[in-house]
Amino acid sequence: MLKGKVAIVTGGTRGIGYEIVRKYLTNGAQVILFGSRKESVDKALDKLKNENPDWKVDGMWPKLTDAADVENAVLAIKEKYGRIDILVNNAGISQNTPLYNYTPEEFDKVIDLNVKAVFYAILPVARIMKEQGGGCIINTSSMVSISGQPAGVGYPASKFAVNGITISLARELGKDHIRVNAVAPGVTKTDMVAALPEATVKAISSKIPIGRPGEPEEVADAFLYLASDMASYVTGTILSVDGASKA
Repeated sequence: MLKGKVAIVTGGTRGIGYEIVRKYLTNGAQVILFGSRKESVDKALDKLKNENPDWKVDGMWPKLTDAADVENAVLAIKEKYGRIDILVNNAGISQNTPLYNYTPEEFDKVIDLNVKAVFYAILPVARIMKEQGGGCIINTSSMVSISGQPAGVGYPASKFAVNGITISLARELGKDHIRVNAVAPGVTKTDMVAALPEATVKAISSKIPIGRPGEPEEVADAFLYLASDMASYVTGTILSVDGASKA
């Protein structure tokens, strides 16, 4: 579905991001995954290459909250591969700190990575996509961007912002043949959920109409669809993949 495409996936070393990378590689893309540290990038690359030595995958570790560092990484990818067809802004952090314990520094940390870093990646990539005649940008949102959450206001605020970026840029960049969408996962079996006690997972699952948390592969399927030609007329969409958790 993505044969010949060049894709960047931020936060691609584990969890949902890692499964997006795998899904794209399985479907013929050349993928450059971004991670926070060289060690985590190397570990992910080794795991992927052990699974399939023929996969075309590379890795980088720019500081996503540094606009110049991100731009330099993007330009290096353009120089090496000639184009960038897909950008997935998946890197992010969550919080559940109660308001009365919140510090401005903690709030800024969420906004810096979940919002500013998305903008920093989109800006140089969109310029390249415009020049080459089009492309696809997919941002990771969250079910809390629709439903909110009972504590940790910075996280839903950041994901509301991601939705605003997505919808607005879909309107602005449509004329340049750049599609912009987001995926809003619900509770998913990432490392964070896997570390929870079984009783806690059961309690969480009981509130999900479909009866269970999502699998990272199921969320990655949405990213595959939105990156593919099957979604050629889909832009400005926030695609919920949450088992109706927000219902």
